[in-house]
Formats: sequence, structure tokens, C-alpha cells
Amino acid sequence: MTFDVTSIPEQLTLEISLLSQTRELPAFSTSVARWRGRLNQMCLEAFLPWLREEEIPNARVWTQTAALPSFWEFVNGTAIASEEIRLVLIPTTAIDTAELRVPQEWVDIPDWVADYYIAVQVNPNAGWATIWGYTTHRQLKTKGVYDAGDRAYSLDENDLIKDINGLWISRQLCPEEVLRDSVAPLPTLPLAQADNLLKRLGNSEIVCPRLAIPFELWGALLAHGGWRQRLYEQRQGLSEQWSIQEWLQAGVSNLAQQLGWEITRLQLAPRGVRSRETDELSVSLSRQLTIASQAYELRVFIRGNLENNVWRVELRNTNPDAMIPAGFKLRLLTEDLQPFVNNQDTATEAMPQLYIDVELEPGEGLVWEVEPTPDGYDREILRF
Repeated sequence: MTFDVTSIPEQLTLEISLLSQTRELPAFSTSVARWRGRLNQMCLEAFLPWLREEEIPNARVWTQTAALPSFWEFVNGTAIASEEIRLVLIPTTAIDTAELRVPQEWVDIPDWVADYYIAVQVNPNAGWATIWGYTTHRQLKTKGVYDAGDRAYSLDENDLIKDINGLWISRQLCPEEVLRDSVAPLPTLPLAQADNLLKRLGNSEIVCPRLAIPFELWGALLAHGGWRQRLYEQRQGLSEQWSIQEWLQAGVSNLAQQLGWEITRLQLAPRGVRSRETDELSVSLSRQLTIASQAYELRVFIRGNLENNVWRVELRNTNPDAMIPAGFKLRLLTEDLQPFVNNQDTATEAMPQLYIDVELEPGEGLVWEVEPTPDGYDREILRF
């Protein structure tokens, strides 16, 4: 439902449903983070359906919806993506809309940078959200004022474009407009340093971890989806959620299930044997991926005995008659994103599968990547 705002006709006001106002929230470590999660959820659930219906039918949450709490635990804002653009919604309950304040994470973490930043005033009690302006990344970096106190870029309301319809018009009239400014790369964190930071910031008594360490370290930690998720889990007091061996023995953890992982049964034919009767039945961990509008399956399963800790990571098309297109890549990296020998398989032509076999130390973590990048991809650390 869309409301008419007669005093400011160019502003779009959307209804916040009663379900969105009362929906049960996931866990957060502090009351501040919990309210931030509620505010962003209401904003997203009001804006995204309107965006799909009116402007971008294929718009989606940039990461998976289940990963959003690990963002909202630390920072205000929600990213929405399509094949063409990325938007970040910045909600506020402030009555005074004199300026837009965007957390530095959305502006200076290279992987998080968006094309447009949309200011949303939310009134939970009245049940509405008003889009009161938007700007581009380039304008935030060139005209915005950086506040080191709360690590945010602010832009005066007079520098915002008030009518959201201007965004779609400008894209049609000026498709080559430069929307993003340059961003400095973040440092690479060694694993030992990352572990120390996670242990320190995982203490929920640190109310605002984003301000507890220099931004370069914080940004590098948060940009790694696996470390961000681990930090979120530690602040909830949760034990290890990504142990592959525990998944096989006790079932996939609730958090991993929400992100798409499940246990399946595979038929593994012994080498040189084609008969179904002699196939070996094996347990596999798998999750569905969407790549270029096609459905694929990522599988992880043991090779031999669990004690040997030899694993296969495999990518297949969910259609057994379809192939992996030429040019696709399946890649494994160490937890701190370093390559190793034979860590990648590339489809030089259409192939039935891509796979990598690895022998690991107990407790070792790996990160998987696929090219082209799957929709909603966020790095995960699978611990073996």
C-alpha cells in the first residue's frame, strides 16, 4: 500500500505491515542491536515488494536473507541488488531529516560499496516508512562529511535528490553516469590476528565493537563473510556452528540450515563399476546455488574413512542431464583466503561436474568460491 503525502508530493510513503512490526526477531547480543535489526527488517519488508512491483522485478537482498542478522548486529543498513545496480537502505526513526548518515562500512569496504544510498524515515507506531531522499556513492565520498566519532558519512538534505523516481529517470537518461568513487583496499588479516580480534570482539560486553578497533582492521574482518558470521555467533554465546564432522554426526546446525545446507544421500559407484546394485550409498552435505538464473548444487562428502579427513567438494547442475558450462570455476581457499596447490577446478569445456579433493588437518577451515558468483553469495568457513 502507498500513501499520498500532500505536503511533500515527491516523497514516497509505504505501509509497514502488522506482520513486519510483530515478526519474531533472530537473536542479537544487545538491545541496541535488537532494535537496529527490527528497524531494518521493517524498512526492507516495506521497500523491497514495492521495488519489485514498480521498478526492478529481479531485485533481491544482496546476501541471503538468513545472513542479515550478522550485518544488523554491527551496522545499520540493508543492501538490495539486481543484475544492474546495488542499493543500500538507511533507515532512521529521527523526526529531523536534516542529513543522511551512512555508516562507513557501506562506503569504504570495497565489497559493500553500492551505487545508491536511500534515506528512509520509519515510524513503527504509525506503520509507515517514507523515502525522503537518495544519493550516490560518488556524492557521499566527494560532498559528504566524514565523522570520525561514529565513523559515518553525512550528507546535507539539500544535497539529496528527494524524489525516488529521479533514480530510475536518471538511469534511463544517463546510463553511463559514474556512480561510485574509488575506495582504498583493506589490509589482509593473517589468521592469528583475525582469531585474536574475534576472541576480543566476540565478548558481548563490548557494546559497539565497530568502534573498538581501527577501521582498517574492522573493515577487513567484517568483509570476510565467514569471520563476520563467526563474530555474530560468538556474541550470541553459540558454539561452533560450521563443523562438517558434527553436521554428519548430529545434523546440520540451525544457522547453517537457514543458509541452505542440508544432508542428502548420494550414490557413489566404485571405480569401473556401473551397476546400480553395486553402488555405494554415501552421506553428503549440500546446498542449492543459483548462477546466471540456473540451479546448481554444491556438495561436500568424505572420501574413505572420517579418520583420514579426505574430502571432496563438488559442483553439479541440479538437472542430471545438464552440464557445467565452459568457463565455470570451483575454488577452495584457506580460512584467511590464501590459495594452495590444486585448489581450483576449471571447466575448459562443458563438463558434468567440477570437484576438488583435499586432505585436511582436524579442525582446519576452508572457504569455497564459484565463478560466476552465485546469487546472494557470502563467504562461509567450513570447518573439517
